[in-house]
Amino acid sequence: HLVESGGGLVQTGGSLRLSCAASGRTFSASAVGWFRQAPGKEYEFVAIINWSGVQTHYAASVQGRFTISRDNTKKMTYLTMDSLKPEDTAIYYCVFPKVYGVPREFADYNEYDSWGQGTQVTVSS
Repeated sequence: HLVESGGGLVQTGGSLRLSCAASGRTFSASAVGWFRQAPGKEYEFVAIINWSGVQTHYAASVQGRFTISRDNTKKMTYLTMDSLKPEDTAIYYCVFPKVYGVPREFADYNEYDSWGQGTQVTVSS
C-alpha cells in the first residue's frame, strides 16, 4: 500500500517535495520508484531507488533537477523536484516493482504492480 502527498501548484522554476508512505511490504528490502502521467499521455518513468539508497536511476528529462531519496526507518520515499517546468505537470505515482530489486527494464511501467493513488503537480508558466 502506497500513499503519496505533497503535490500542488507551483510556478516555473519553483520546487516541491513529494512524499510516499509505504505499508504492507518489507519496505527496507524493496526498490521504490516514481512515475507520472500527464493528461492524454502514457505513464512516464521518473526515478527509482534501490533498497539501500545507493543505486538510483532517473529519466533524462528530470536528471539533475529531481532527487529521489528514502528513509527506511520511517518507510518513506521522497521525490524532491527543483527547477520545475510546465512540462512536469502530471499526476505523480509512487510504485513498487514486481521484484524487490531494481528491474532491468526499470522504465517500463509493466514492471510495477503496486501503485499509489497519485498526487497532482501543476507547474504554471
